Amino acid sequence: MSKISRRKFLAGSMAGGAAVMMSPAKKALASGSFDGFPDGMGVLVDLTRCVGCRTCEAACNKEQKLPDPALPFDDYSVFDELHLGQKRRTTDKAYTVVNRYETESSTAPVYRKIQCNHCNEPTCLTSCFVNAYTKTPEGAVIYNPKVCVGCRNCMIACPFHIPAYSYDSVLNPVIKKCVFCYDTRLKNGKPPACVESCPQQVMTFGKRKELLKIAHERIRKNPDKYVDQIYGEKEVGGTGWFYISNVPFEEAGFDQDLPKEPIINNVKGFLAIVPMVLTIWPALFTGFHLLSTKGKSHSHGDENGHDGQEGQ
Repeated sequence: MSKISRRKFLAGSMAGGAAVMMSPAKKALASGSFDGFPDGMGVLVDLTRCVGCRTCEAACNKEQKLPDPALPFDDYSVFDELHLGQKRRTTDKAYTVVNRYETESSTAPVYRKIQCNHCNEPTCLTSCFVNAYTKTPEGAVIYNPKVCVGCRNCMIACPFHIPAYSYDSVLNPVIKKCVFCYDTRLKNGKPPACVESCPQQVMTFGKRKELLKIAHERIRKNPDKYVDQIYGEKEVGGTGWFYISNVPFEEAGFDQDLPKEPIINNVKGFLAIVPMVLTIWPALFTGFHLLSTKGKSHSHGDENGHDGQEGQ
């Protein structure tokens, strides 16, 4: 086997790197190229109408065939957990939950329904290296449990802390969350079960762009009733579920520090060079390995009084 000199290795590595960098760049699929669907559906949530009846929770539980909760849906003591500093969050057994907030801006408590917000550019989707997530034209962010490997990257990436991990089976790791009732309702043009069941008409279902017009109109006509913000209109690039409120959103547990641009925009530059790095890096490591092996071969030869070549 012929030897590889250090000079030849470095020359070959630089040539290979130059060839990769000069070749046409491929579009990184995970670089946030999704621009949204103009006819995507959404839900407008009006916090001024919610009374905390938890009917939406019961409807979701039934529609998604989830197990019965530890406390029945008509047991409102669950709201008291907030006073103990334990805010309820979605789990693998509860895709939506309602929390109560005692605020400084209102004498009456404010109730907020929490579920997946079905972002326009979902970070759960872009963070998933096995492509378990899909953003559908109807607006839902759904996932394929058969593909999921349980890495939980999506749980870390989600700015709203929604995806939940199912620990029921070690051999079948699955992430679970609200799927907008996609299979049973949304793809057939029907509203989610939680929306349809609400007795207070807290939620309005329709095309996202039309719902935004409705939200702006409600705020314009009732400036004393609503704060001048639609939460989810622009947060992290916009969400399919968005809210209007009579109290500042931070008082109802909303994160007001989220960026207006999709989170994936912050790493587009890095993701764009990933294909190049994956091409060059193996070649570099191969070269380093050969050089290291060559060095060991020389050392072994010297120890035995030889120069590493066959005797002449």
